[in-house]
Amino acid sequence: MQLSGCDVRCVRGGREIFSGLNFRAASGEALALVGPNGSGKTSLLRLMAGVLAPCGGSIILEGGDSELTLGEQAHYLGHRDAFKPALSVSENLSFWRDFLGGAPFDSAESLAIVELDHAARLPAAYLSAGQRRRLSIARLLTVRRPVWLLDEPTNALDTSGQKLFATLMGDHLAGGGLIIAATHVPLGVAARNFRIGDAS
Repeated sequence: MQLSGCDVRCVRGGREIFSGLNFRAASGEALALVGPNGSGKTSLLRLMAGVLAPCGGSIILEGGDSELTLGEQAHYLGHRDAFKPALSVSENLSFWRDFLGGAPFDSAESLAIVELDHAARLPAAYLSAGQRRRLSIARLLTVRRPVWLLDEPTNALDTSGQKLFATLMGDHLAGGGLIIAATHVPLGVAARNFRIGDAS
């Protein structure tokens, strides 16, 4: 499986964010998007996830399920943790499992893996920032998808949480998955850097 971009161009609010971007990541690889704030790292991830449409060029996933779009084969973990505050931690995972479809993994085991099982019945609104990030990571495990698109994934995680997530990323890559992550800090797994220049 390979995810690649050819001459990708992004325009937002009438302003060109970047153009002529070419990149590639294959199964078992991590690609770290690096660059200053405003250079387009988040925009590029959102293009890959199908949240935004490119204004030029193409983004293609080869070797995946031909019946599904790239967005349907990817998890997008953004800056903000997507959860419903009134639902319990466990209910949030059940919601995402049902919403996303695909081959599910046991949500209780997912919570145990991210060390959040003790809070399974707690309303998600009561979680700390680090616990909310762990809940978002549990979503990556509950519904398995080959492509992880991560935007500053270790934000709000303490040292133990960062080590845990590094292990999970390593397992995902070892299983043939691929990761593309926007980050200002080392991911904790071997990754090729792809620099997006200063925004003009």
